[in-house]
Amino acid sequence: MKLAELTQYLEAHAPLEYQESYDNSGLITGNPEMEITGATISLDATEAVVDEAIEAGYNLVIAHHPIVFSGLKRFTGQNYVQRTIIKAIRNDIAIYAIHTNLDNVIQDGVNNKIAEKIGLADCRALLPYPGDLINDRPRGTGLIGMLTAPQEWSFFLENLKQKMQVGVVRYTRPVSMTVSKVAVCGGSGSFLLSRAIAERADVFITADFKYHEFFDANDRIMIADIGHYESEQFTIELIKQLIVKKFSNFALRSTKIITNPINYL
Repeated sequence: MKLAELTQYLEAHAPLEYQESYDNSGLITGNPEMEITGATISLDATEAVVDEAIEAGYNLVIAHHPIVFSGLKRFTGQNYVQRTIIKAIRNDIAIYAIHTNLDNVIQDGVNNKIAEKIGLADCRALLPYPGDLINDRPRGTGLIGMLTAPQEWSFFLENLKQKMQVGVVRYTRPVSMTVSKVAVCGGSGSFLLSRAIAERADVFITADFKYHEFFDANDRIMIADIGHYESEQFTIELIKQLIVKKFSNFALRSTKIITNPINYL
């Protein structure tokens, strides 16, 4: 199978036009006409992930986060971005990123996977984007949904830790004893806090809140910051499921490398 056949399928599901202006989703290295032998799926494209693909005999890495966000002026191997790109090109490894375009797809997107893991129903976009649809794919940022039954807030947080496989949850004071309506945004979602409050969510699950931003909860919502990598780690599973639907015999493997740069003690 040619690389273009796979990328066209992924872009039909998560159109590149749906990515944010700062993003760099799409093909980063590789020739669209190259024959692909298999793909390693990861959250981040790193040297170790490229090595893993090489060892498996695969010539494609599909990552959620782009390894390159802006132009590179030098290729001297001075940082991990340069080294990863150099290694990929030397070994004819294609790198493809499916980032905020997959975040912003309401159906079978990054936030749907979070909602599925924690048991939300009746989900809709937290911030819908009006306008023309591409391939009939609804577009929006974040999701909001309901638990199947109210949960006591501390039980909810313990359940969240277990289902999202996180060791630490940074949270603000609960606004009620029970949680029913939940807003989620994989990755850095502080910009959606006011929207989650306006939608009367009991809790907003996301990542990367700064210290002073926690005060913006203002006793109107509970913020639950579970970490960037942790909130998006099941995107690997999502991408694999999407590809298997169309290309059931294509060689795929989820990376065994934890690319999270943050450690907890």
